[in-house]
Amino acid sequence: MYTKRIIPCLDVKNGRVVKGTNFVGLRDAGDPTELAKRYDLERADELVFLDITASYEERKTMVDVAESCASQVFIPFTIGGGIKSVEDMRTMLHAGADKIALNTAAVQNPELLQKGAEKFGRQCMVLAVDAKRVGEEKWEVFIHGGRTPTGIDCMEWVQRAVALGAGEILLTSMDADGTKNGYDIPLTRAVSERVSVPVIASGGAGELSHFYDVLIDGKADAVLAASVFHYGEFSIREVKTYLKNRGVEVRL
Repeated sequence: MYTKRIIPCLDVKNGRVVKGTNFVGLRDAGDPTELAKRYDLERADELVFLDITASYEERKTMVDVAESCASQVFIPFTIGGGIKSVEDMRTMLHAGADKIALNTAAVQNPELLQKGAEKFGRQCMVLAVDAKRVGEEKWEVFIHGGRTPTGIDCMEWVQRAVALGAGEILLTSMDADGTKNGYDIPLTRAVSERVSVPVIASGGAGELSHFYDVLIDGKADAVLAASVFHYGEFSIREVKTYLKNRGVEVRL
């Protein structure tokens, strides 16, 4: 069995980490660098920073976050939000990020995934997908931080993106996000079964069993969570110990 990864997600707005429910009702969760240092000490496997309003705001803050974290944090981290060109990718990678997450820009310009993979390697290219259920076994892709529906079928999109060069899928269920009712197992499993690259499940963590369920039943390769870590409901070690005790291979 491959080692499963536990990844805290830091949604950033105006230089602060925030968290909401179903992409709204944001509340402050702290300074991104300080939280990142804490998760590094707790032995998170990776970190993800997402500038959730970067589609229409300046990105300078996230460059600062990347540089600050790179100088103080020693685990890999991904940055997404407002990255619209190969030059933007280069800037973030030079600032210290290990991977680039594309969501809105990839939908609007799919060839950007291909260009990024050719320039930096597909291992650097993460496709972030915000998906909302619109029917039985059917999910629609949203962009602009979950504000704008696209009419694009999620399954068709992830398959096309992988063919273009995405090396990983960061899959967020908009229906489950922030609810603490558990990850969207059907959505995660459907995507995992259709692509050959790792899938990170996001949205809905509220109990330790939720991590196990999405890794096993949802066939996810990694789990991402935010509020349960930011507000101290669980530590990274608690999650990993729970999973290890249930037979899931994790790095302790």
